[in-house]
Amino acid sequence: MASVFSMIVAGEIPCYKVAENDKFLAFLDINPVMPGHTLVIPKREVSYIFDMPDEEYVEFELFAKKVALGLKKAMPCVRIAEAVIGLEVPHAHIHLIPINNEGDMNFRNKQSLSGEEMSSIAARIASEIK
Repeated sequence: MASVFSMIVAGEIPCYKVAENDKFLAFLDINPVMPGHTLVIPKREVSYIFDMPDEEYVEFELFAKKVALGLKKAMPCVRIAEAVIGLEVPHAHIHLIPINNEGDMNFRNKQSLSGEEMSSIAARIASEIK
């Protein structure tokens, strides 16, 4: 059975996409810790980030960096935090989260934003990614 992220890659489940290339996809987390919380995934299904071959891992992190730089321009914050956590989806992913203090990284504090807010945030981030 394909992971929910593989279903997003296949277009079977919609997402609020912010960036994409032939190997990777970045989209907004539907239950963000902070507005702008973005997930970066490989399009290829791989369960664990550290199972990726070195070359792919480096490309993945460089893609995430490009997304993070755009995210920092689009969302007012002090930094973009990066986290690799989560056992609920068996598909490698990086969380990029705009933060102003370390308390903003509370994964138990999920927010609910309207579709309109999510679309607006995704468009802002996408427009800042070079």
